[in-house]
Amino acid sequence: MGYLRIFNPHPVKTGDGAQAEDLLLEVHLRDPILQVEVGKFVSGTEMLHLAVLHSRKLCVYSVSGTLGNVEHGNQYQIKLMYEHNLQRTACNMTYGTFGDVKGRDLICIQSMDGMLMVFEQESYAFGRFLPGSLLPGPLAYSSRTDSFITVSSCRQVESYKYQVLAFATDADKRQETEQQKLGSGKRLVVDWTLNIGEQALDICIVSFNQSASSIFVLGERNFFCLKDNGQIRFMKKLDCSPSSFLPYCSVSEGTINTLIGNHNKMLHIYQDVTLKWATQLSHIPVAVRVGCLHDLKGVIVTLSDDGHLQCSYLGTDPSLFQAPKVESRELNYDELDKELKELQKLIKDVNKLQGVWPMTEKEDDLKVSALVSSNFDSVSQAPDIEVGTDLVPSVTVKVTLQNQVALQKAKLSVYVQPPLVLTCDQFTFEFMAPEMTKTVAFSVYLKGSYTPPELEGNAVVSYSRPTDRNPDGIPRVIQCKFRLPLKLICLPGQPSKTASHKLTIDTNKSPVSLLSLFPGFANQSEDDQVNVMGFRFLGGSRVTLLASKTSQRYRIQSEQFEDLWLITNELIIRLKEYFEKQGIKDFSCSFSGSVPLQEYFELIDHHFELRINGEKLEELLSERAVQFRAIQRRLLTRFKDKTPAPLQHLDTLLDGTYKQGWEETVDAAVSHLLKTCLSKSSKEQALTLGSQLDVPKDTSRLKKHITLLCDRLAKGGRLCLSTDAAAPPTMVMPGGCAPIPESDLEERSVEQESTELFTNHKHLIAETPMPEVPPLQGVAE
Repeated sequence: MGYLRIFNPHPVKTGDGAQAEDLLLEVHLRDPILQVEVGKFVSGTEMLHLAVLHSRKLCVYSVSGTLGNVEHGNQYQIKLMYEHNLQRTACNMTYGTFGDVKGRDLICIQSMDGMLMVFEQESYAFGRFLPGSLLPGPLAYSSRTDSFITVSSCRQVESYKYQVLAFATDADKRQETEQQKLGSGKRLVVDWTLNIGEQALDICIVSFNQSASSIFVLGERNFFCLKDNGQIRFMKKLDCSPSSFLPYCSVSEGTINTLIGNHNKMLHIYQDVTLKWATQLSHIPVAVRVGCLHDLKGVIVTLSDDGHLQCSYLGTDPSLFQAPKVESRELNYDELDKELKELQKLIKDVNKLQGVWPMTEKEDDLKVSALVSSNFDSVSQAPDIEVGTDLVPSVTVKVTLQNQVALQKAKLSVYVQPPLVLTCDQFTFEFMAPEMTKTVAFSVYLKGSYTPPELEGNAVVSYSRPTDRNPDGIPRVIQCKFRLPLKLICLPGQPSKTASHKLTIDTNKSPVSLLSLFPGFANQSEDDQVNVMGFRFLGGSRVTLLASKTSQRYRIQSEQFEDLWLITNELIIRLKEYFEKQGIKDFSCSFSGSVPLQEYFELIDHHFELRINGEKLEELLSERAVQFRAIQRRLLTRFKDKTPAPLQHLDTLLDGTYKQGWEETVDAAVSHLLKTCLSKSSKEQALTLGSQLDVPKDTSRLKKHITLLCDRLAKGGRLCLSTDAAAPPTMVMPGGCAPIPESDLEERSVEQESTELFTNHKHLIAETPMPEVPPLQGVAE
């Protein structure tokens, strides 16, 4: 429309709309305006002037102002200094110190037919046609190389030296007007070219230091950063169609920030090729600049195609109001400290009386205690269960709840490790009045032919305590642990002198009589200094425990590897309890042998083979399941109350027990540890585990992850994400493990799996929380 407007926005606060006094100058120039630039365009002065490019005219103006009595009384005028009438339709222009001139700027205009016209301020210098020009492209001037950079219709970036343009003579010496009209001249030689394969929207040349400059080209789908010689420094593929861009200085040395607007009304900020910020605009920015308005640096100025001008900022709200300086006064720290204590007391009283979270500093809402009977139940609560040839006993556990305040919806849940089971594991109390005591009892017994990983149980109570602000109650949880007697799953047995699997525990104290540690598991004829003791689990497995008479060692041995764990764990627990009662606090035990991973892996393979074979057998039996059920019922009738083991096994097959997924569950738990607290790099932490646990083809992946877990622990890994002093102690395993890398957990690869992984070192045995995984039937943890 030919309107030229100059704005000086000065809002009182952020978000203010346009004010009348923001518009300094508005003038109608009649002809459409293609481009405006500011530079030293008038001879005899180095003051800045305004160059306005029309389609057939170049005008240079001076802008001046007259101060009024008040701010809104200031007046601004625009005065035409000179103009050049163009014989060719203009497309765009650039300016600079062409030929390294001093104290003035020259202007170069590109016409629609590809001719460059150079003006030395008020005089026309020369005109040259770009070779092979079909459609004009963006144009920029590089002062460092004294070259013009453009993108031709051949979709390639081209560079032309100004000296080449200036010294190229015309074919014939014509008058200035005739030359400008006809444009006949000598063909130019390009300095360098780079094919980018797309049209360009804009070119910008930046140089923030004296050592190097960069040429930025905004394409239709990419933006490029080039060196002075045309080599690509970097490029970035854009997700959206761009509309404008602006490279500007970065706070990080050696990098350049770039603002890129697109047709999705978005503004992206890149640091080189890395996206650092993205923001939504209210319009499509066809032009973007960064300026300083009223001492506020980093203001982003955008212009839409319909004339909408917007000044924006990134991050927090800037302070546009500058408060006047006030006289400082001395601070009375005693009064401030007194006021702070009063406020803290007020906050504490409010939270105690009517806060959302009830205060329980002086009294507990609920106390939970558990008592395990020292004797077996006179009548076993196990429902006609036999493990091998042994009758299964049961023991009663009583859990007592003592509440000091009124509670709602209290629920008691009891957990024990399988194959231990409870006669009842859930108890519900809808309402408990203050000062009330509730006691529940249940029995625990063994249901299975394998040993549980531990004899510890857990009673968890979840309840709600009402408050003034929350009558429905605030949910809370409290728990209590209890230990079951070893004799519940184990009987005294005959010691064995030889065994296939042995484990030696070293201590720092003199050996203790095994009769003191395991009363009730020795013959009455034996003396107090018992150094050998036998254990027989329900089902027939035997374990022998030996205490050295001359050294501070204990040995656990058995014919089956999986039977070693429970007695070993009980020995360590009872040794600690024994020395704590003696007032000895520096007791420790250690293991100097190699970690028996190979034996453990053999058990895993055996379990997995039974599982796969069981699934195959179940598939074969599925078609005739009804007939097998009928046969089973007849056999059960014949055997009456005692069911032989083969029938129990058949019932297990028909019930689909083999469908439980131990291997994939443990693999997921171990993989979670390896990608969180035991990870070595951010690449491992970025891995995501699948939500679906599928049956693996074999156990190789699981064994590799277990080996890698032991290796990380041996090298000082912690099973805790916390790094403070209150974090659980590190589990230290025998060191020297060579990891078996996995493609998704390790960057390197190995050619074969190694079985000799651990060297013999002495390490302390520490109690460290392990991930929750189900026990392997027939194999202790």
